Amino acid sequence: MRVSRIRSAVACLAAALLVVTGMVTTASGAAAAAEDDGADCPVSLPGSFPSSAKLPDPFKKIDGTRITSKSDWRCRREEIKKLAERTIYGQKPAKPASVTGTVSATNITVNVSENGRSASFSAGVRLPGGTGPFPAVFVVGGFGADTATIKASGAAVISYDPLAVGKEGTPRNNKQGAFYSIYGSSSSTGLLAAWAWGVSRIIDVIEQSGGSVLKAGALGVTGCSRYGKSAFAIGVLDQRIALTMPIESGTAGVPALRSIPTESGSQGLGNAYGEQPWFGDAFSAYTGNPAGLPVDTHELVGMVAPRGLFIMENPHIDWLGARSGSVAALAGAEVYQALGAGGNISYWSDVQDGTHCASRPEWRTPLQQNIQKFLLKTGTAAGTFRISAKKPGNLAEWRDWTTPVLTDGPGTTTTPTTPTTPAGDGCTAAVSVNQWTGGFVTTIRVTAGATPITAWTVTANLPAGAAVTSAWNAGRSGDTGTVRFTNTGSNGALAAGQSTEFGYQGTGTGTGTTAACATG
Repeated sequence: MRVSRIRSAVACLAAALLVVTGMVTTASGAAAAAEDDGADCPVSLPGSFPSSAKLPDPFKKIDGTRITSKSDWRCRREEIKKLAERTIYGQKPAKPASVTGTVSATNITVNVSENGRSASFSAGVRLPGGTGPFPAVFVVGGFGADTATIKASGAAVISYDPLAVGKEGTPRNNKQGAFYSIYGSSSSTGLLAAWAWGVSRIIDVIEQSGGSVLKAGALGVTGCSRYGKSAFAIGVLDQRIALTMPIESGTAGVPALRSIPTESGSQGLGNAYGEQPWFGDAFSAYTGNPAGLPVDTHELVGMVAPRGLFIMENPHIDWLGARSGSVAALAGAEVYQALGAGGNISYWSDVQDGTHCASRPEWRTPLQQNIQKFLLKTGTAAGTFRISAKKPGNLAEWRDWTTPVLTDGPGTTTTPTTPTTPAGDGCTAAVSVNQWTGGFVTTIRVTAGATPITAWTVTANLPAGAAVTSAWNAGRSGDTGTVRFTNTGSNGALAAGQSTEFGYQGTGTGTGTTAACATG
């Protein structure tokens, strides 16, 4: 009896450790992330939230303190998830009491039961050549990354019909589809969270299938336009998705919600809320007041970290809000950098063809590289940022927080330098570089010393081969070598100890840049 009790205790402890680390073991023996590895984190949401025109600090917890280690991110991520469910998506329920189904070389069936209600749906499967089991990419609604390239790269295609799970064209008080058959037609959960729930239930079935056809631990998702919104939400809300690839997702997708109203021609928040019940019902309170949101999409980008994320956008159609998309991507990339995973995020809006949801040659190689790295586990290519000059985001305009250097785990590629000018009178310049394959984004924080200043000049010394392509919140003289930046009319006057930021994008390697600040 004593031995039996010990064995039971050991088994319980092992199970608990699996929950805490966010890992489960599939029937095929492969390790896969849990759907929500922070589900055990205690989160208590306040009744109201402070308003801010700036993007919320992704590193600041609800209690006002900032995280200091990479291990803190797990529960901070859960806070962001709960905030997003409360205000943007509506609740995505956990795995129902019963999920069963089958996986074959051509089809996946799903049967769900919860609280006496049941629903069923299915998805098509197309396998690549070769011998399985195969990694797979969910293609939402038939529109996403090029399926020929996906299959040629060695991954299967899962054709997911989100409308079977949550129909469009229905009123908010009478939503239809498999999700709402289980949780009620008047559920306040929007279509994006419902569609994400549907993919999660398919993943449940893949995990249960034994892994003879598809690999549960090697799944990606892609979609374009409204289905790009869906692909993004799926990757945000299920950590078993190893690679998330939203395309031209527009409002309710990647673009920063606070930025959208400032971007000429982009789809307004109220318009998107009214077009379809994509958002949860609670978002109605924020359509005219995005500053009141306690969360924004850059934090949803961060929720995907450190998993693979490849964001593709179209700067030629104003409605899609690509400038706001680059703002969210740049800010969310700060989370990747802080977690030491800066090479796991890519953003690409620098494309020639402006056709909506076109198959673009610029995206083919990075698509292959991402599949190889995150699904096949055979590649090592680092992520890249290619921001179109037509729609460049200005991160410095949208944040008043800095990126911390988090302790434990692998190092971060965000490299703040020590100010090179005195801390007394005058000003200091601190440099932070986000390096990508072939390019970088640099943010420089200018801080006044012990006395106020009325103007500043920062001299940045770039490494050999680096070249500045665009800058924001500063005037610029030069592109390579020693580059001078001067204040604009609105950010030259700083009180003692006050700071402002400017930034620039460049090609080559920005790591190692030094800067000096002078007043006047």
